[in-house]
Amino acid sequence: MIDKTAEDIVLEIKDKSELMVDLAYSSVLYDNKTIAEEVYDLENLVDNLYRTLQKKSLEDVKKGKHNIDDALTLLRIAHAGEQIADAAQEIADVELRDVESHPILKMSIRESDVVFTRVEVESQSILCGKTLGQLKLASETGMMVIAMRHKDKWIYGPNKNTKVDPHDILFAKGPEDGEKHLVDLAKGKSNKI
Repeated sequence: MIDKTAEDIVLEIKDKSELMVDLAYSSVLYDNKTIAEEVYDLENLVDNLYRTLQKKSLEDVKKGKHNIDDALTLLRIAHAGEQIADAAQEIADVELRDVESHPILKMSIRESDVVFTRVEVESQSILCGKTLGQLKLASETGMMVIAMRHKDKWIYGPNKNTKVDPHDILFAKGPEDGEKHLVDLAKGKSNKI
């Protein structure tokens, strides 16, 4: 956490808690304990970030970098993100405790405007050998890759420099019409992004 500002820490808490919600729902939807365990790890990270922010905020007030109202605002926002992270952990806990999820839970996830999809990239796919930045899947298909498995390695929150290889498994979210397009691209049925 070298030289991170309080604002940077708040943004990281926000980003991580959003990712955790997506991963938690994906773990339940796809019955995936590995993803659920990652939610637990991320929740510990968010807890540590929140503690760091509390200390940093007090130091910033003491040094005159923030006034008390600004520090309280940052702490309130971060606290909300930390609560979201806790809620995501509770969702993932359903998967880890082998609790049979109620059909309504899966139905509500599937009926939302945002769909979650899991697709394996075939070797003949146009996606192979390109980075997510080159592919621009989010802007071209509406589907955002939130996690991927590359061989035995999981990548959570892949970025524009993350390369897609044959047999990678992509976990993505977005609109239903974008899901079909992404699946067709990954399966090599379409070469038009």
